This record gives sequence, C-alpha cells and structure tokens, in this order.
Amino acid sequence: MNISRRGFLYTATAAGAIGFVRLDAQEADGRKVFRHGVASGDPLSDRVILWTRVTAPESATPEVAWQVSPEASFKRVVASGKVTTRAARDFTVKIEAASLEPGMTYYYRFDALGERSPVGRTRTLPGPGVSRVRLAIASCSNFPFGYFNAYRRIAERTDLDAVLHLGDYIYEYGNGGYGDGTALNRIPEPDKEITSLTDYRTRYAQYRRDPDLQELHRQHPMIVVWDDHEFANNTWRDGAANHNPDRGEGDWPPRAQAAVQAYLEWLPIREDRSTRRVRIYRTFSFGDLADLVMLDTRYIDRDRQADKRELLAVIDDPKRTLLGSAQEHWLAEELQASGRAGVTWQLLGQQVLFAPGSLAGAPSTSTDTWDGYRPARDRLFDAVEAARLKNVVVLTGDIHTSYGYDVVRNPWSGYNPETGAGTTAVEFAAPSITSPSGLGTSDHEERIKALYSARPHLKFVDGLYRGYVVLDVSRERVQADWFGVPTITERTNSEQFVKGLFSVAGEPRLQLASGPATPSTSGAAPAPRGA
Repeated sequence: MNISRRGFLYTATAAGAIGFVRLDAQEADGRKVFRHGVASGDPLSDRVILWTRVTAPESATPEVAWQVSPEASFKRVVASGKVTTRAARDFTVKIEAASLEPGMTYYYRFDALGERSPVGRTRTLPGPGVSRVRLAIASCSNFPFGYFNAYRRIAERTDLDAVLHLGDYIYEYGNGGYGDGTALNRIPEPDKEITSLTDYRTRYAQYRRDPDLQELHRQHPMIVVWDDHEFANNTWRDGAANHNPDRGEGDWPPRAQAAVQAYLEWLPIREDRSTRRVRIYRTFSFGDLADLVMLDTRYIDRDRQADKRELLAVIDDPKRTLLGSAQEHWLAEELQASGRAGVTWQLLGQQVLFAPGSLAGAPSTSTDTWDGYRPARDRLFDAVEAARLKNVVVLTGDIHTSYGYDVVRNPWSGYNPETGAGTTAVEFAAPSITSPSGLGTSDHEERIKALYSARPHLKFVDGLYRGYVVLDVSRERVQADWFGVPTITERTNSEQFVKGLFSVAGEPRLQLASGPATPSTSGAAPAPRGA
C-alpha cells in the first residue's frame, strides 16, 4: 500500500478471543444476512475502507463478494473482490477498495449467503486544486437517551465530503447508569456495564441496528476517533474512572484490549498490524486546501487526570501529558510538514475541549479537558507557533455542548476580543447526538451569561440543542454551522440552523455569519434504497 507518512499512521492490536454470533431481533429492511448495514471510512484520494457484517452460524466461514461502481446502477464496476469472514472477528468484513479516482463519489455493495446488502455511497478525498470541502461533525450518541435524529439529518445531506465522528460512538453503561431507555424501548444490550469482548460486540451490534445510524453510514464515508465511552468513563492509559476491579470488572488491560478489538471490528477504520501497540492518530489530506490531523487525546498515552480541580501540583506538572511524547512529536512534524507544503488549513480532529478556561496557578475548569493538562496545551501552542501557522482549526467533541472559541494562550492578557488580536487558532465544539448538556438546565440562561462574562474569547455557547456541525472550508475562510434537532424523545424530520461562525484565512478569529454557508449543488445522488 503506497501511503505517505502524512497520509496515514495507525497500528492495531492483534489480540482477541473467539466470539459468537448473535441472532438479532431487529432486521434492517427485512434482511437476515446484512442486518447491520454497510459503511465506509478512512477515505484517501485513491482508496477507501468498505465495511459490513454477515449474520452467520458460529462455525461458518462465509465468502463475501463486493463491488464498487461510479454508478448507482452498477453498470460499470471498477473494483471488486471476494473475502471470507469468521467468528474470530465477529463476522465483520473490512476491505480496502483501491485504484479509485480522487474526489469521486462511488457506490458499493456486498453479496453473501444468497443475499445482497444495501447499496452504500462513499467518496474519495480530492486531489490538488480543490477549492472547497464540506464535513459534518458529530459525537456522543447515547442510545437510551433518545433517537438519533441528528444522524438522519446528516445522512440526508448530499453536499458532504465526509463525516467526522469525534468519539463516544457507543456508551458502556447499563440501563439507568447514564440514561434510561425504558420509555422509548431503547434499553442497552446487554443490560449491564460492558466489560468483555462479547459485551462490547453486543453493544456495537445494537447501535448498528439503529436505522438512523445505519443510514448515516450508508450515505457517507466516516473518519473516526474514539473517546472514553468506547472504553469506560474518563479513560486514560492505565485505567478509567468507571473501571473498578472490586466490582468484578477484572483487570484493566483485558477490558481495554476488548474495547479496542470491538472498535476495530465494527468501525470502518483502516487497520495496520505491523506493530503491537494500537495507534489511531493519523492525517487526511484534502488536496492542498486542508490537512485533517486526527488525534488521540484519550487513551494511548494520556496520564490520569487530577481528581480535583484544585490539585495544581498535578494539573500544572510539565511532565504530564494528554497525547504522549510520541504523538506530540508526530503532531509537531505534521504541522511543520503541512506548513511547508503550503496547505491552507490545518484541522485538528480531537476529543476534549482545548480553549483555556483558567490560567496556570488557578483551579482548572475541568480536569478532563486540556485545561487539566495545561503544560501539554502550552506545548501544542508552541508547535503551532514554531510552524508559523495562521489557519489552525480545532474540532472538538465530548462536551455535549456547542462552543465557538478564539483560541488564545492567555485570553485575559494581550488579547483583544473585539479585533481578535492575540488569537492563535479557532475552536468549534459540536453538540451531542443525544447525550445531555451540563448547561441544558432550568438555569441555562444564567449559566450562559456567566460563561460569556468569565471568558472573553468565548464567541458562542449553546446547551439546549442536540445536533451536529457542518464545516465549510474554502480558500478564503472556514465556517462552522451548528444545526439542532427539536427533540430526541420522538422521531422527527425537522432541524434548525442555530448559529454560524467563520474565520478568514490568515486572520484567526471568529466572526458571526449571517446564515449557513450555501450548500454545494454538485453532490452526487444518494445511495438508492434498493439492493
């Protein structure tokens, strides 16, 4: 595989026990073999990962045929092949369709055990000279809290190049642990906190039977990173706040290994088993317009967070890290390389809120975010400044709340909130798909006012809407548009434009947009519903 250093860096564990097939109660479109739909992801300019799962007897090794075509009718097939799957990888199928054209929409499908899968739609990354890219950003989809209406709205768009999922794709809790799905018949499977490989596989299988999530995967390629709930709450390198061996949850390494294996099986992410240590930070190049650098701020080398916001000796310790020394060094090199190549925008896809909420020597606003690892954040500021970059955009999930920030090393000194002078980068945080915001309470307005008052670099915050962000990237500017759904307790076809903020190339600061960026009218037709 000819992938440059900047094109992809990723390795995965090869561990895993033999699993068993689940006879799922729900079936998608009456299909019995392809109950979990199809998906694509990790697109490059000449290839993309295609995914599906076959429901088969535990002892089976079914053969799965696949086809790729630039036409939904499949009159012209440009790539095809056959693979087998088995219980050892939970009957999931992941192939790399290569030798494709850049910036092209393709359709794909699978055949196995006498049944044909739904048709999927995907897209390769553009080559040099591309003038515009549009990405949807999503995170935090908690099954029992409500319906994935925002996923359906993203699926219906034909103007997207890809979807970024910034983590918390699943949640690990049993019913009532964090959300009660009884009223909506959305009770987690298995109904307990998941800890084993079988548990994690079963939870992914349930999520992937959801019709709205299936449709999102069917219509768009996805670029993913994990956050904590793909493992357990507040995960770090050697454990998690929500992991307790005294409750019968066993040792942390086997649980983490099971979580990693299930994630790699069920998500359309490229795998490279050339080394033993899992690594999901990697770069995607959208021609010379933008580099999307996906970070792992959660698992690979993250130090344990401080237990309290007042533990300044921990929070301000320069030896502590959120990324780990290897990823920090890699990121600095990626930023330098992007700048030298003349790429206009550097997009950092990552999990936890980056913008400062407090200064060194003061209690942290949150020990779980970059604010709880302030020296590590300073080192990233140093890397951006050393690379002389003026168009860095931080893309964030995790927080369940919409935020727009001017990213300033010290927002309370040397920064002009009116002109943006002193701004190093900008940050857009996406709302959740269903998980509740800490600001979505009866005193919402008061808390919003307090945030604006305390943080001069905060340009937008909303905790009422669940939804997603559309990021529109052009040579001249980058704009984030927040869209919200009116409810998650019933299915709805409605959404609302909430806010738009933009930053002009070479002038990093957020400004209010008069409306959403105009959608592209050149999008290819959605994948048809028939096989």
